[in-house]
Amino acid sequence: MDADVFVEAERGRFDLIGWLEDHAEEEVVVAAITVAELWRGVERAAVTDHPIRAKFVERLIETFQVVPYTEGTAREHARLWAEVERTGFMVGAHDILLAATAMERGDTVATFNARRFALIPNLKVIQLS
Repeated sequence: MDADVFVEAERGRFDLIGWLEDHAEEEVVVAAITVAELWRGVERAAVTDHPIRAKFVERLIETFQVVPYTEGTAREHARLWAEVERTGFMVGAHDILLAATAMERGDTVATFNARRFALIPNLKVIQLS
């Protein structure tokens, strides 16, 4: 799951619970980089919003398996990074990390912005709306 999925759910613009119910037969996990992106959002939040956003992220971490960045992920990350660089185009560093985590496991990335992942060959992506 891309961080934007959780951001849209937190803002009330995406029915995450409903989507998870519709995909109950699938294993839904969260990459460590996604957790870092979500915690960054907490750290950047206004003082009044900080506790609410922190609680939201904590609930997500309790709910979903967090897939760590391992040595195997690092190798896949390096391969994808080099491959994308050869194209001459740019893909965000965190997007490459998320893609590497998914590809190492044979997973699919769910996101609201599939275009960000278009240059990553063989990555399976679900475009949410």
